[in-house]
Amino acid sequence: MGSCLHQHDCEEYECAGDWSLYKNIDITGVTALNETVEGSAKSVFKPWEQRSDLSTVLASNDDDAELIVFIPFTTDVKIKSICVVGGVDGHSPSKMRAFLNRDDIDFSQANDLTPVQEWELAENIRGELEYPTKYAKFQGVASLTLHFPSNFGADATHVHYIGLRGEATQMKRDAIANTVYEAMPNPSEHKISQEQGMPQVL
Repeated sequence: MGSCLHQHDCEEYECAGDWSLYKNIDITGVTALNETVEGSAKSVFKPWEQRSDLSTVLASNDDDAELIVFIPFTTDVKIKSICVVGGVDGHSPSKMRAFLNRDDIDFSQANDLTPVQEWELAENIRGELEYPTKYAKFQGVASLTLHFPSNFGADATHVHYIGLRGEATQMKRDAIANTVYEAMPNPSEHKISQEQGMPQVL
């Protein structure tokens, strides 16, 4: 089971939506390679609360399990974790590889280049698992490309939901700007407060 990224107690991901980057994704710019239905990749990005809705699907072509999904953002973001809900009966992706700030990744490059990070995935049908990033490497992200090279044995790969959690850079800049209105702020105390309020890496 994944756990909440906040440093306070919350049950059943009550706080998850607060850190969702869904609203920062440029949905119109989302594309996928090897999708059966053109444009279907856009449908798997939805609010956190809808992650168990399996009515939308990004499916690879039959007899070819690979998928590449390109995800642009409306502002630079910091990504702390990724949640992927795949299909049943072996259709879930079994591995995920990430590339940052590249809009030219095709299958040849995806297999030849070293990703920023890669994960072995589980069959996360109910959206209960999330995969932490190497957070220091996922700063200032303008676009994210996810490569799903394989699945759990089915002829095609199905993805019903992709969720990203983290922070938008612009939001952080606004928060810092607001501190100028504080009366005689103590820099050391303010720094500690900011650190305690940041999400923690799983």
